[in-house]
Amino acid sequence: MKKSLLKENEKMVKQPGEKNDPLNPLHYRSGAIQPIEFITSQQMGYLEGNVVKYITRYKYKNKMEDLKKCLWYLEKLIQIYGEEEEK
Repeated sequence: MKKSLLKENEKMVKQPGEKNDPLNPLHYRSGAIQPIEFITSQQMGYLEGNVVKYITRYKYKNKMEDLKKCLWYLEKLIQIYGEEEEK
């Protein structure tokens, strides 16, 4: 596991001369597929998309803050779907 995590972190290192692209930041380029590609391919809505976004970037950007945001969106989804099931 540690080796794969190190491999992931190597992708996150900014190369000399590489600009930080605000439309394609490093924290979204850590995996084989970018979160936006996954979100759109699964036709996710706003809430689901934000869960994916924050859970995939928390290690590389805002750590606990992103985990809390992810949880907020997930709890909102649970609330909405709970209300729909009660109808």
